[in-house]
Amino acid sequence: MLTITRELRDAIVAHARADHPDEACGVVAGPEGSGRPERFIPMLNAARSPTFYEFDSGDLLKLYREMDDRDEEPVIVYHSHTATEAYPSRTDVSYASEPNAHYVLVSTADGNDPGDPYQFRSFRIVDGVITEEDVQVVEAYPA
Repeated sequence: MLTITRELRDAIVAHARADHPDEACGVVAGPEGSGRPERFIPMLNAARSPTFYEFDSGDLLKLYREMDDRDEEPVIVYHSHTATEAYPSRTDVSYASEPNAHYVLVSTADGNDPGDPYQFRSFRIVDGVITEEDVQVVEAYPA
C-alpha cells in the first residue's frame, strides 16, 4: 500500500494538470529505507510529448547524486497519461528500474480543469510484473 499525504497527492495532480497536454513526470523522495514519500521533485519531460515521458539524463543524474547526499531514495516515480487510463503501458514497464518504488500514474484524460475528475493509481513494477496497490491519503504521517 502507498501511504501519501494529501498535500503530496495534490502536488502530483497539479503538476499533471500544469503540463497537460504533455505528460508530466517526477519523483517523490524519502529517507532511505523508510518507504515514506516526503520531498516532491517535479521533473521536466524531456520528450515534451502527450504520449511519452522521458527524464532528462543530466537532470536524473543530478537528482540521484542529490538523493544520495541526503540519504534519500525515490519512493514514488510518477507520470501522467493525458488520453488514456492511469495504467502502465508497455513502455512504462520497460522503463521501471526501481523495484522498491511506487509507480504512480495520474490520468487527466477526463479533463484538465481543477474540478475535473482524475485517476490517481499506484503500482509496483518488478521484473515486468505489474501489481496495483491501494493508496491511502492522509493529512499527515504519524509522528
